[in-house]
Amino acid sequence: MSQDTVSIKNNNTGQEAEFSLLQGTLGTPTVDIGSLNNNLGLFTYDPGFVSTASCKSKITYINGGKGVLLYRGYPIEQLAKQSSFLEVSYLLMNGELPNEKELFSFTDEINNHSMLHEALSGSLRGFHYDAHPMAMMVGVVGSLSAFYHGQLDMEDPEHRRISALRMLAKMPTIAAACYRHSVGYPIVYPRFDLEYCENFLNMMFSRPSETYIDKNNYIDPVTVKALNLLFILHADHEQNASTSTVRLASSTGANPYACIAAGISALWGPAHGGANEAVLKMLAEIGTVENIPKYLAKAKDKNDPFRLMGFGHRVYKNFDPRATITRETCHEVLAHFPSNDPLFELALALEEHALKDEYFIEKKLYPNVDFYSGIIYRALKIPENMFTVMFVIARTAGWVSHWLEMMAEPNHRISRPRQLYTGYDKRDYLPRESRK
Repeated sequence: MSQDTVSIKNNNTGQEAEFSLLQGTLGTPTVDIGSLNNNLGLFTYDPGFVSTASCKSKITYINGGKGVLLYRGYPIEQLAKQSSFLEVSYLLMNGELPNEKELFSFTDEINNHSMLHEALSGSLRGFHYDAHPMAMMVGVVGSLSAFYHGQLDMEDPEHRRISALRMLAKMPTIAAACYRHSVGYPIVYPRFDLEYCENFLNMMFSRPSETYIDKNNYIDPVTVKALNLLFILHADHEQNASTSTVRLASSTGANPYACIAAGISALWGPAHGGANEAVLKMLAEIGTVENIPKYLAKAKDKNDPFRLMGFGHRVYKNFDPRATITRETCHEVLAHFPSNDPLFELALALEEHALKDEYFIEKKLYPNVDFYSGIIYRALKIPENMFTVMFVIARTAGWVSHWLEMMAEPNHRISRPRQLYTGYDKRDYLPRESRK
């Protein structure tokens, strides 16, 4: 990491100080302002932390202007085409892609940790039958802290590794169990002879007299490919809101399962993990293909509250590289599963209109990964209230990787953002009878 300096001057006092300019492997140089307050008596004001680097990380790199997304240096396009989700998870957690022996061992460990304690399974019955699956996910994942608190030495790298494996392994089991509780079905236990995505689908959709996977272990390859692809694309995305939440909670030394539960809570928001669900709600509002021109006009009107969900991205100012991949998969899935669902026809027509509209071309408001992923999940018969849960399963790989990276840092500090106080100045307390 190369280093230079930047001078900052306080024009009110005339004080000036130099600060280190840090340059990572890739990306924008970063000014180290850790001593800004001591040197100049100032803090920075950066709502949403849009210009602030909160940590150093070797995991993921994004160049929004050029549409670049790298996991540990590997382009997302190559990983999506050639890897499995567990391979990518191993890469994120360990820094390198696994060889055959390492992947076999990693998969075996994931299988061995995929079961839930029976008492934990029983706790699901405490949720109301129509509770949102994300509410159950927050509660159940957080309660893992009660099951593994005595077996965790935060200073031991092996203990941390096992904790990360547990979360990655148990998340599909918990997710499927939450769904099945919501529809009144009995929990299906994981099978050690199935791959990660196949196992999840079996736990989700099997019925007492009919397993989702037949006796020859056949499952539709297009379904598995699509699910595996979406999990890879959603595995990590740098310092987004939920990952930053996990890091923030982890900085206190909190139990890792509680930290991941905090990340799940942050992901639940419609501006984050719930965006693909919002896409389907938008399509339902548009209603028919004939209404598309009217709603495109509403989206262009700054005074109209209607928003075109699933188009554009806060980070990607050109195109979302994940959307390019999911677009192809979306069309493949819809062609493989013929349906008379009018929503699919509407979605594809909206995509076509927007890609030809000069306004959206000029503003670079292209369909993003959320637009296509919601359509794919609907085609795969995943219920809408499970869309964000699917995101949780995938993003757990990134969360635990960041947790491992952060906990391995020597002398890592508790996060403590500052504020710009805009309330009252100091004032005296008035007796009750003297108040207006």
